Amino acid sequence: MQSQLRPLLLAFLLVFSARLAAGVPASWTKPFPAFRIVGNLYYVGSEDLASYLIVTPQGDILINSSLESSVPLIRKSVESLGFHFSDIRILLISHAHYDHCAGSAAVLRATGARYEVMDADVSVVESGGKTDFQYGADPSMHFPPAHVSRILHDGDSVRFGGMVLTAHRTAGHTRGTTTWTFEESEAGKTYHVVIVGSPNVNPGYRLVDNRQYPMIAQDYQQGFKTLSGLPCDIFLGAHGGYFGLVEKYARWRRGDHSAFVDPAGYRRYIAEREQAFKAELDRQSHTTPWH
Repeated sequence: MQSQLRPLLLAFLLVFSARLAAGVPASWTKPFPAFRIVGNLYYVGSEDLASYLIVTPQGDILINSSLESSVPLIRKSVESLGFHFSDIRILLISHAHYDHCAGSAAVLRATGARYEVMDADVSVVESGGKTDFQYGADPSMHFPPAHVSRILHDGDSVRFGGMVLTAHRTAGHTRGTTTWTFEESEAGKTYHVVIVGSPNVNPGYRLVDNRQYPMIAQDYQQGFKTLSGLPCDIFLGAHGGYFGLVEKYARWRRGDHSAFVDPAGYRRYIAEREQAFKAELDRQSHTTPWH
């Protein structure tokens, strides 16, 4: 038995060491106060890895499990709000990178929740990152595989406990990057909530002649078209930095509970990210073709 365990332990240590060498930003693991954003929607993530809890009479929905090490933090945040981690019935993600879904296997074991994932990210989730077009061969980007209960498609709805969430495929960052939209009500007013999956072009991404992901540029373009057309009152995202979490929470603590209502900020963010994409696409289109 010990001889069988040694290779597994060695593999784990190699992956762990690689991640330490690469460095995880401190903001990804820094605890952040859990709080109610609006209606039944709560923030339960770290300072920059955003996780959201939607509370319903039939159980709760968690969006983003984040890192493996994030799960105890998320649990503590959920419980600090007076809810039970075991009441999570549905797990969703923004996209299949380890900083947003590595904790999924642990969440599923602890809660028995249904895991619902956009079609084009399913193989990445279920392979633990090994089929990712960019990072599949990099062990430091792998994570515990998790079984998907329901495969989602662009425009599908997740209906549970009176909530209706719409999954928008805004791909490019991953093949199945998902932006979530739904409505929340408070004090007689209804708000359109948008949780942006990720519109970013990571370092090393090939937008031109990408043999692993031939449609990457077209997917980004379609994603920006989708994002630009979404009604948005409350602007949120997969990372706190997308929507200014720290600054807006400071305003929220001072009593401005409409701090996260930011349709103009959403439009600026999407426009800026689209411009960055176009600039990178133009740069790659005018350099030596990839081989």
